[in-house]
Amino acid sequence: MKHIVVLESDDAARSDLVGFLALQTFRITQLSERPQLRQILSREIVDAVLIDVKSDEDVELVKDVSLLTDAPVLILSGNRINEDEKVRGLEAGAADYVCRPFGYRELSARLHAALRRTSNSKVERQRRSYKFCNYELAVQRRIVTRPDAVAVKLTTAEFNLLTAFLKSPRQVLTREELVSASRVHSGEIYDRSLDALILRLRRKIEVDPASPQVIITRRGVGYGLECDVQFDETPRLKR
Repeated sequence: MKHIVVLESDDAARSDLVGFLALQTFRITQLSERPQLRQILSREIVDAVLIDVKSDEDVELVKDVSLLTDAPVLILSGNRINEDEKVRGLEAGAADYVCRPFGYRELSARLHAALRRTSNSKVERQRRSYKFCNYELAVQRRIVTRPDAVAVKLTTAEFNLLTAFLKSPRQVLTREELVSASRVHSGEIYDRSLDALILRLRRKIEVDPASPQVIITRRGVGYGLECDVQFDETPRLKR
């Protein structure tokens, strides 16, 4: 679920906007004061920021936020706005400029467009680690720390395979699904080598590979991860 932050000082306008966005299945954080915004950016993953701009100080805030995060910033402004003011906002780093009065359908379309433009799986991987069965996978480094505190480095194919399991916990993944997820280059991983890859991964991450507790074989079907998975997300502010 995308996390949208709304900074709007007017209580009624903020309430109406948040109510509409909540219907779009977004997770919303609503703020009324400027200092709260940096606090949110420093401790949570934010996918987009909507800022009501009324003054030069607000434009400077847009600039500050755009320097801190890759999340798109959308300016919401009053109905008396000229071209120069729009240009200033865009030059400050805003992804879009929406002038009141605006329709919520238009705002929704502009917000979704900004989210699509900034969608980047590499950025997502840099933020995320997985916790599962008392293990932890540091995604950017591709290192698994086992319950016995042993840390091991994964190959690309091993990493792809493990993340396929982590994205579908407590589900049986077929051999075809795992072959597709594990492939690094066309033809590199094929059905007959999947079992060998599973074995190599187990030798790295299982405390006892002969009695696996993380990746379980489902005879005649495939393999599965038999535990819950949590995402440990840490925001990465620009320096």
